[in-house]
Amino acid sequence: MAEKLDIRPSPLALTLLGMLAGGPLHPYAIQSRIKAWGKDKVVDVSQRASLYKMIDRLRVAGLVAVCKVERDQRFPERTVYELTGEGLRVAREWLTEMLATPRNEFPEFPAALSFLFGLTPDEVVAAFERRAGQLHMALEALERDLRLDPGPPRLFLLETEYVRKVTAAELEWVNEVVEDIRAGRLTWSHEELAAIAKQFTPPDT
Repeated sequence: MAEKLDIRPSPLALTLLGMLAGGPLHPYAIQSRIKAWGKDKVVDVSQRASLYKMIDRLRVAGLVAVCKVERDQRFPERTVYELTGEGLRVAREWLTEMLATPRNEFPEFPAALSFLFGLTPDEVVAAFERRAGQLHMALEALERDLRLDPGPPRLFLLETEYVRKVTAAELEWVNEVVEDIRAGRLTWSHEELAAIAKQFTPPDT
C-alpha cells in the first residue's frame, strides 16, 4: 500500500513510525517525546504543520490509524494514532534500507562550497570562522549530552555519537581550509577565474 501511494522513506516518516511503535500517541505527545529523547538533532520537527501533514500521509497509506479521539475541556480535541501491522513492516523495511545504503542527500553546505570562488579568500575565511564558531558550540552541546550522568543507555545515543563525530570532522576540515587560505596554499583571484572559465567555455556551434 505504501508503494502504491508513493510514501517514501524519510527521516520524519521513519521517526513518526518509530515513536508510535512504543504505543499510541497524539501528535503533540509525539513531538514532545522526539525533543525529550534528543531525536530533534537528527530530524526536523520544528514545524508542527509538517508533522501533522506527514501523519496524515501515513494514515492514508495505512501505516498508522486513528486509535481514539481524546476530549477534555482543558485541552483542544486530540486525535491519538497507533501503528498498524503494515506500518511496522514498512518501518522495519525503511530502517534496514536507510542503515545499509549511503545516499547523497544534497545538503546545503557542499552546494555552497562548489561556488566558494564567488567570494574573495578573505570573505571565505570570515565566513568559515563564523561556521567554525557555531560548530564548536554544537560540538560542546553534543559532548554534554553524551556525558549526562545518569544518562540513557548507549543504544539510545548512537545518533548523537554519529553527529558528534561528523561535527568534529567538519570543524577540523573547516579550520584546515582557513589555515591553507591564510598560508597562501589555497588562493584565487578574478583574473585566474576568468582564465579558467575561458578554458572550459564550449566553442560556438
